Amino acid sequence: MIEIRHLTKRYGRTVAVDDLSFRVRPGHVTGFLGPNGAGKSTTMRVLLGLDAPTSGEALIDGRRYATFRRPLHRVGALLDAGAVHGGRTAHDHLLCLAHTNGIGRARVAQVLEQVGLAGVARKRVQGFSLGMKQRLGIAAALLGDPAVLLFDEPVNGLDPDGVRWIRQLMRRLAAEGRTVLLSSHLMSEMALTAERIVVVGRGRLVADTTVAELTAGHASLEEAYLALTGSAVEFGAAR
Repeated sequence: MIEIRHLTKRYGRTVAVDDLSFRVRPGHVTGFLGPNGAGKSTTMRVLLGLDAPTSGEALIDGRRYATFRRPLHRVGALLDAGAVHGGRTAHDHLLCLAHTNGIGRARVAQVLEQVGLAGVARKRVQGFSLGMKQRLGIAAALLGDPAVLLFDEPVNGLDPDGVRWIRQLMRRLAAEGRTVLLSSHLMSEMALTAERIVVVGRGRLVADTTVAELTAGHASLEEAYLALTGSAVEFGAAR
């Protein structure tokens, strides 16, 4: 389970996350929805120990990420598909990660097959499209077979078949009893993937509910959002 407790994160005078609290429980996909700059990525970075909170806590199974001895076995994450050494092959990139967490070579081959990259495993990442890098990032997140998974805008760069694939993957992972947090600014995709939804705006919690409850009486998730906030928000398109 993921727990965000009164989390605040400031960068100088800028408040990126403002006294934010919510929980993400196992067994379903929880969408983390908000416009660009709403504080979604910052919250996930604090969860993964990449940024320190100004105040409050971000916990995974009741612990800070930094306390896990072999974190890939507990938490898998994709925050930036481009954060890969371009000179390495897909296989070697995953193998390096595997070695740091005591994961065997066979698992590397398994996840490459799972994400559809087995045929390009020996090719250098610098030649990959954004969609292929997204798949590689997902493979890295799955490497340790973790119970908690975080994905930040994972459909960026994917073709329609890839988007459908990741939608099905997220649902399958949740059905296996894992905790899945899926961040996006795309309402249409969130409506098709998530069961629960946490909506944030300007670093603050706007709603924490099921998609069905939020959209009841509305034609779409976007219409429900506008009714909830009382203002139009430009969510844009996938990068």
